Amino acid sequence: MALFSLILALLLEQVRPVNPYGAAFQAFGRWTEAVAANFNAGERRHGALGWLCAVLPWIVAVNLVFWILHGISPIFAWAWNVVVVYFTMGFRQFSHGFTVVLEALRAGQLDRARAALGQWREESVDEYTQAEVAKVSIEQGLLGSHRHVFGVIAWFVFLPAVFGTVLPGTLAILLSGPGGAVLYRLSALLGERWGARDDEEFMQFGSFAREAFHVLDWVPARLTAVSFAIVGDFEDAVYCWRSQAAAWLDPLQGIVLASGAGAIGVRLGETLHADGSVVFRPEIGLGDEADVEHMQRAVGLIWRALIMWMMVIGLVTIASWIGS
Repeated sequence: MALFSLILALLLEQVRPVNPYGAAFQAFGRWTEAVAANFNAGERRHGALGWLCAVLPWIVAVNLVFWILHGISPIFAWAWNVVVVYFTMGFRQFSHGFTVVLEALRAGQLDRARAALGQWREESVDEYTQAEVAKVSIEQGLLGSHRHVFGVIAWFVFLPAVFGTVLPGTLAILLSGPGGAVLYRLSALLGERWGARDDEEFMQFGSFAREAFHVLDWVPARLTAVSFAIVGDFEDAVYCWRSQAAAWLDPLQGIVLASGAGAIGVRLGETLHADGSVVFRPEIGLGDEADVEHMQRAVGLIWRALIMWMMVIGLVTIASWIGS
């Protein structure tokens, strides 16, 4: 059921991409604002309570609908899985911006590529060189593929199955159905909405959301990095992962970026030109300076990794059918 849910959700999203500013995401945004307004008293424990109130009701509701529909017919439950994965995955949310930048650079239109990247990142990139535009686009693409695709799949398929065998009954049920995908996606959104804020009002309150997503992303980040290494240059990917990932501001992001950069043979990180000065960042990856060819390699890497994940899920599904 999981494999077919993922395939259909991916196909639907290619035809009609999910709008990240659509009604569902706006509803969750209003919900988080209301929760923060009622729970934010400036302490970490309030952030923990707020996080639970912001996330758990959605997971319970999604899984409750799943089990009700499953009691009527497994087909209805499968259709509900497709709907949930469709809204939580968001492949086109990162691939569209990447494609626009790639096409602009390929046509030699640097200003258009800068505009597309700036819109994608929601910040000014007018001083970026062509190599910096390519480099940052690859970084955004690798991280976006992890956040919007591989992390969601990990929590939708693999981790609920693992935790279902070791957790108590109530917690196992909580993660069954499509609840794992919802848990990961909403935790990522809260990490951005609360955890990424550095103003004094959210400094302590948002720290729990940031740490909670870090815990939830610990295994998926490594699964993504391993998949990049397997379908790319394995030796360089593992070397960069081991020697460079920890230097990145967010070590989990560093794992994904280092493995991806090593797998396609490109240097990421390093300097950026912004606000009339040079921003220095840790070096990630090996090989040549980023260009259009490396952007195309990154696209191939992501697709190969996705196909590999689908094949693994398919083999596990067939094995479970045979075993039953």
